[in-house]
Amino acid sequence: MSSKFKPPIGNLSQISGKCISLVGDDIDTDRIIPARFLKCIDFDSLGKYVFDDDRKTLKGNHPFDLETNKGASILVVNSNFGCGSSREHAPQALMRWGIKAIIGESFADIFYSNCIAIGIPCFTLPKKSIKEIQKYQDIENLFLEIDLFESTAKAEELKFNLEIKETSKKMFLSGEWDATSKLLENKELIDNRLNSLPYIQFNSDSF
Repeated sequence: MSSKFKPPIGNLSQISGKCISLVGDDIDTDRIIPARFLKCIDFDSLGKYVFDDDRKTLKGNHPFDLETNKGASILVVNSNFGCGSSREHAPQALMRWGIKAIIGESFADIFYSNCIAIGIPCFTLPKKSIKEIQKYQDIENLFLEIDLFESTAKAEELKFNLEIKETSKKMFLSGEWDATSKLLENKELIDNRLNSLPYIQFNSDSF
């Protein structure tokens, strides 16, 4: 887990980093972050509890515990990743562990949307390509460079054409995924709009 968490902001066009592979279909959000951690009042501490039950069961042999995976930021998964409950804590926990992008065969819809909302692009690849990456990682570390403009992922010996929803791609390239920053940038427009509404008496100086 990264000791200095910095959330993404603004437009995202390139992501590079070491891959961490998690093999298995239908990995649900309760495995990603168990329900007992949902009572937290903020997300800051969730990174250290990601896959907590699985990691305890494997006693240090889980991918998120291996020394070789420290500092990894691109998660490679199989099909239907993030299924189960719609808890937003799951992508928040992954992000605070250090994950900046996820490449998989497929994702649960709500998990996918929750990832996009906090700046984690989710890309898809065919099963054959995912297995190729995971097999490569069994031998040595894999560093990928992701280009959102081209929708590609490259390493020295590998190149993949990634799939991502066009609407999501445009949001990342324009920065529109970052709703908070967009609101802060347009405070004057928001104030003007509120002041124009006859049923709202708004004074920004009071906030």
